[in-house]
Amino acid sequence: MNSLFFLQLRGELRKLFARKRTYIGFGAFFALELVMLAIFQLPKVQRSWRRSIEGAGYGFDEYFSGLTMALIILTTTIFLLGALYLALVSGDVVSKEVEDGTLRMMLCRPVSRVRLLAIKYVACIIYTFALIFFIGLTALAVGIARRGFGGLFAFLPLEGVFAFYEPVPGLTRFVGALPLLSLSLLTVTSVGFTLSCFNMKPAAATIVTLTLVFVDLIFKGIPYFESLKPYLLTTHMGTWTNVYRSPIPWPQMLEDYAYLLAVDLTLVVIGMLNFQQRDFKS
Repeated sequence: MNSLFFLQLRGELRKLFARKRTYIGFGAFFALELVMLAIFQLPKVQRSWRRSIEGAGYGFDEYFSGLTMALIILTTTIFLLGALYLALVSGDVVSKEVEDGTLRMMLCRPVSRVRLLAIKYVACIIYTFALIFFIGLTALAVGIARRGFGGLFAFLPLEGVFAFYEPVPGLTRFVGALPLLSLSLLTVTSVGFTLSCFNMKPAAATIVTLTLVFVDLIFKGIPYFESLKPYLLTTHMGTWTNVYRSPIPWPQMLEDYAYLLAVDLTLVVIGMLNFQQRDFKS
């Protein structure tokens, strides 16, 4: 049974990565990285970073490195564009096949609906990690190619992070943050997947997913809603940035990820229960 599951998962991944829209996120982020890399070379941009780094008593040439630039690219783009492409793929994974009529043919075979959805959800998880690692590692590669390998200046004003790390510890924290960031954004994937299980068009599932995420993010940024922050998804999703604190608050991060995983599991169960009740005969 396990070998059959992985065989079916391989087929689902082949089908997922055969779609052109699956690669939109990879191409768009790589193009954005090149654009931001060019912007970082502007004298006015470098002057502002020079003031921040040298004002803290560190050398600009050492800490305005490829590692620092990769982190800037990651933190300024990932929650907006990353959510967009994850919602696009996860909101499409079930509803698109319903729309095309291929799901009816699949359900004619002796496979349970739960198993079918489980395979599709695991494929979405793999896509989420693949996209985030691609973004992080390509940003690191283009940054090092332009500025070389140096220390890490972690400046995340919204999370209150302002720290400097030597090259090796900085690289360790940057690479270690990628699976945690993937785990955070898995919640976006879970929302899109759940809505895809409902009777709605792929575009509608994508738009509703983005709306929910962006509304949550807007509420997080409004000071008057400070009391609501512990209940907002984006508050817990931002816990990956704690990797750049010293010491790392592991208990807080475990609590945040337990909250997110509970939400993910609940959403997937809701989607599966709704899918079980749908009629595909007519």
